[in-house]
Amino acid sequence: MSWIDIGALEDVPVRGARLVKTRHGCVALFRTGPQEIFAATNTCPHKQGPLVEGIVHGQKVTCPLHNWVFDLNTGEAQGADEGRIETYAVRIEAGRILMDATPLMRRSAA
Repeated sequence: MSWIDIGALEDVPVRGARLVKTRHGCVALFRTGPQEIFAATNTCPHKQGPLVEGIVHGQKVTCPLHNWVFDLNTGEAQGADEGRIETYAVRIEAGRILMDATPLMRRSAA
């Protein structure tokens, strides 16, 4: 794994989201609790809706365009919808968000 620092936990509001630009590409951060954060692609596979503008609830995000719901643990669409978003491993250390950039590096190298 190749861990990179992508920001401070306090910069993402609880039950909110932020788009972070890394040198390997953009990542959407979703903070679902005081010490719980997820990282994923920002684009809904249905109509390319910006997921950081969606509603964060439980460990899910709902797309702002057509209400598709994605599980932030797996990236899978919930309910009758079919599709998935890419998710990335994250951890919190000393108030900083660290993400495994290996999948992003593979994607940007292609």
